[in-house]
Amino acid sequence: MPWSLSWRDDGELAPQDRFDLLRSLMLVETPEAQPALVFAMEKLSLTEITSLSTGDVTGLCA
Repeated sequence: MPWSLSWRDDGELAPQDRFDLLRSLMLVETPEAQPALVFAMEKLSLTEITSLSTGDVTGLCA
C-alpha cells in the first residue's frame, strides 16, 4: 500500500511516519540490523510518542 511521507519544517520525518517506517522495517529486517532500528525508535522523544497516542495515527502499518 503506497503512502506519501510527511516532513516537518526542520526536514525530519513527521513522528507518525517515522514510527510507521521503523516499525515496518523491524518486521522485515535481519536480526543483526534490528538492534539499530530499536535504537532509532528509542530516540523518539516523549513528545513524539505522546502525539502518536492521541488519535493522530495513520493506521497504515496496523
